[in-house]
This record gives sequence, structure tokens and C-alpha cells, in this order.
Amino acid sequence: MTRYGFLLDNGGSHSAHMRIVLATDAWEPQVNGVVRTLTRTVAECRAMGHEVEVIEPSQFKTIPCPTYPEIRLALGAEEEIRERLRAFEPEAVHIATEGPIGIAMRRICVEWKLPFTTSYHTKFPEYVSARFPIPVQVGYAYMKWFHKPSGRLMVATPTLRDELQAHGFKNVSPWTRGVDTEQFNPELERIFDELGGKDWPRPFWLNVGRVAVEKNIEAFLETDLPGTKIVVGDGPARADLEERYPNAKFLGARFGQELARCFRDADVFVFPSWTDTFGLVILEAMAAGTPVAAYPAHGPIDIIPGSNAGAIDEDLKAACLKALECDRKSVRAYAEKFSWRASAEQFVENLEPYPEPERGRFWRRLRRIARVRRRAAA
Repeated sequence: MTRYGFLLDNGGSHSAHMRIVLATDAWEPQVNGVVRTLTRTVAECRAMGHEVEVIEPSQFKTIPCPTYPEIRLALGAEEEIRERLRAFEPEAVHIATEGPIGIAMRRICVEWKLPFTTSYHTKFPEYVSARFPIPVQVGYAYMKWFHKPSGRLMVATPTLRDELQAHGFKNVSPWTRGVDTEQFNPELERIFDELGGKDWPRPFWLNVGRVAVEKNIEAFLETDLPGTKIVVGDGPARADLEERYPNAKFLGARFGQELARCFRDADVFVFPSWTDTFGLVILEAMAAGTPVAAYPAHGPIDIIPGSNAGAIDEDLKAACLKALECDRKSVRAYAEKFSWRASAEQFVENLEPYPEPERGRFWRRLRRIARVRRRAAA
């Protein structure tokens, strides 16, 4: 039993169908674990009969985020968000990110005394301090300020919950993740032969993700391993790493079926990151039957011990060689325990709906104020 066992398939939910607003700075077309988690959660919530309104960057004027241009930052969205809240009259509000849309929604909720919940997806203080001369404490002070008025802060793993509580965060609840076991499966065709790998020696060690400093890919490339190291993904650090590690195979970004086949064709998936909060790719690799080697960081430490689906070790090489011995069938069996439906049920359970009759009174009052303002403006 992993530390995670208690989270799997714990059913139960707010029985009624709810109107939920999700405010997020991370959404399609960005491709990352946060976006996959949110899009799947929204799809599952809708399938369960809830109405979900997503407030995301493509609906507003945006600028590219410094150092991470795929992320668009919405500017001046606050007035429009107020309008959309009035029109939708949500029963529950969830803020998934601490960027401009998250900040605008938080400000409105605090001003209107509207209950809301938040989630913590990236070890943001560590992430920022890896890129800019900003100490980790400053990041934590900001995060604490941001999440303080939240009725509940949802995090992916028990370890992260414990760490945030130690930093003084309150109301922290687990929200587990799922994996698409149909898209990622061991029956897929192999792929690396088609991508130039006919003569690459096995075993194949795979890393997938954005090629950027916070992912610590260099630790993987530095590790002395037999066989071939393969990096799938793109990002600002790629050109530099490609030049410095000519023996590694950099295949650029792959998506959908191709990506799933990359997971399937690897012998071990290597996850050297220390700043992720979960590492959805870990479950995706396991669903394809590929064992995972990682450091004892957040995510791996909650998912891997006792799973028979991988190995963690302070020494990455030791973890890699240990993972190579896992039986691929038991790796797949472990991944099958993580369903997106169970994840979405836990998300809904964690929401803080505005209780009736106060909720009805609140929205009626807002409508009245809006009418008065319109008259005054006319």
C-alpha cells in the first residue's frame, strides 16, 4: 500500500448538480500536466452532471509570460470576470492558479465575501527562485497571502500537504490525479525505430517534458547508464543541452498517440525533477507499462514506494537500475488504480459551495446593485 492508497476511489460527492466556476491561467493550447489535470477534471465534472464555467486566458487580451512564452497572461480581466460571475451565479468557485486571472478572481471573491477554494500545482517559490534572483521565502510569502482566504487549498499528494502545513498553510486537502489508461497502454506499437533509433543500444531511458532548468534534466543526462538516453519535449534549455550531451537523443515535442508510443517503447522513464507537485507523466509512463526512476521528491515519493512500478533513490543511477527490474505487467496494474473520475469526485467533494438561503440572497443583492449602477450611468 502506498501512502496514496487511502485516496483511491473514495466515492461520495455533493449529491446535487452544481454550477461551478473554474478560474485558471493555465488552459489549452498550453500543453502541461496542470492543463491536462484541469481539462480532464472539467470533462469528468460535466459528465457527472455539473455545470462548469471556465474562465481562462484566451477569453481576454493577453501578453506572453516572461521566460515561458507559451503561457499567456490575461490583463485587465477583472470587470469582465465580474460580469460573467453575475451572469452565471455559481454555487462554487475554484481558483486553480496564482496568475493574473487567479488574482482577479480572488480579489472579487474577497470583496464580495464569496467562498472559494484554490489548488497548488507547481512548487512556484522553488520554480521562480531557479530562474530569478528571488529567494524562496518571498515566493512562499506570496503564496501564503494568495491562498489565505481560500476555504480549502487542494494539493496533489500527502507529502506536499505536510510540507505546506509546515510552512503555515491552512485548510490543505488532498486532490489526487488520474491517468488516461486507454490513451497510454502497453499494447501500443513501438516507435523509436521510426524516429531513427534502429541502431540505438537498449535499454532506452526516457525523459518527457518541457526542456527547462526547473525540470533538472541535466541530472539525468549526467547519470552514467548503459544504453540510450532519449529526451522528448521542447523548451528553452534544449539547444544548450543538445550541444553538451551529443550522445543523448533529443526528439522534440511529441503529442497524443506518438507521445504514448514513446512511453510504451522506453525501458525506464526517468523523472529527475524536484519542483513538480505530482508529475502526471509518471502515471502516463506507468499506464504504458514503463517503470519509473526518480529522486525521492514530491510526487514520486507518494506514488512509487510500494507500487512495484518503479524506484526512488537519492542516487539516480541506482533508481534507474532498480526500476529496470520491474515487471511491466505489475507497473500497468498499478496505474489502473488512478482514474480521472475518482480524481474529479474528490475535487467536487473539496469544493466549498455557498450555502442556501444565503446564496440566493447574495446573487439577488448583486443583481439589484448592478441595476442601480446601470440606472446611475444612464
